[in-house]
Amino acid sequence: MITEIVRFTIAPGIDRDEVIRRFETTMPAWQANEKLVRKYYLFDEETRQGGGVYLWPDKAAAQAAHNEEWCDRAEKLYGSRPTFEYFETPCIVDNSG
Repeated sequence: MITEIVRFTIAPGIDRDEVIRRFETTMPAWQANEKLVRKYYLFDEETRQGGGVYLWPDKAAAQAAHNEEWCDRAEKLYGSRPTFEYFETPCIVDNSG
């Protein structure tokens, strides 16, 4: 498994409610992505940072989902180009139930 962390700076003038609304518009596409294991949306109002934490079966799946076309859409939606970090995920603890 691979954990991918995506970050971008939210443009001035986009408040928390609008960020969440924009996040929600992207949810159906991620739910339809059969390779995506899990996604967490991230937002820090103080630093104006947004992004996501994704769990993928491999790095190729992550990179395929976050291609140049996706980066262009994210930049238009949030106001900046995203950055990416990848980590091997050898163990997971899930206490959700």
